[in-house]
Amino acid sequence: MSKLKIAIQKSGRLNSDSLKLLESCGIKVENGEGRLKVSAPNFPLEILYLRNSDIPQYLEDGVADVAIVGENLLVEQEKQVDVVSRLGFSRCRVSLAVPKEVDATDASYFEGRKVATSYPNTLQNYLQSQGVNAEIHTISGSVEIAPNIGLADGICDIVSTGSTLFSNGLKEVGVILKSEAVLASARNLSPEKQSILNQLTFRIESVLRARNSKYILLNVPNERIDEVTKILPVLKSPTVLPLAEPGWSSLHSVIEEERFWNVIDELKSAGAEGILVVPIDKMVV
Repeated sequence: MSKLKIAIQKSGRLNSDSLKLLESCGIKVENGEGRLKVSAPNFPLEILYLRNSDIPQYLEDGVADVAIVGENLLVEQEKQVDVVSRLGFSRCRVSLAVPKEVDATDASYFEGRKVATSYPNTLQNYLQSQGVNAEIHTISGSVEIAPNIGLADGICDIVSTGSTLFSNGLKEVGVILKSEAVLASARNLSPEKQSILNQLTFRIESVLRARNSKYILLNVPNERIDEVTKILPVLKSPTVLPLAEPGWSSLHSVIEEERFWNVIDELKSAGAEGILVVPIDKMVV
């Protein structure tokens, strides 16, 4: 039987998050320590542990069928691959930054100046879109030190929390790209491998949907059920069960994480009591 070959980062945070996602999908995976290739014993999947920067090329060449990789890397390398699903972890942004004492608020500051970066294509495309002509210095690693040693007037680099910029006396002046981990696919997969990818995507989406949702149980006076039901953002309609106490019912539903607190306030105002919120492990629709 054919196996789907998936490339993930050999080491680092993206490696850990990728393995956790696969495990949440019920796929048993070895951590790959000291190995470049392992097979899942309970799913037709072969895991390739690769250097992060090499993954887009392997994907375009068809050495890997799919990959979990940072979207920023795909944008920078401009490979002919498809994004299948956004995964919601390893979020970051590619940003412009300058020394804190510099009076600058956007990309126009870089007109005629030098910018150090590990993302020359992303930066060049952005500066062109802004009508800014700058001298780009491509370097790898420790980009944030460039202004302090006189190599550049500012930088373009990945930012997660901003603490690295702050510790190096820099400030953000523009966000070029917002990125997160994505499941990307090589083009022209065989029908058999596409079928396996569809199965994998289904599992991933079920896991991600559960992570972004909460299961809610609440007690409601019977005369308020219609009012409360209109507030609940449900898949179809809430489950309504009678309580032992006459005149009351228990409603069960699902709430999206981002709407949680606003909905809770509305429910309490509508008369809901005894609200219980439970995390969801998987959610299949």
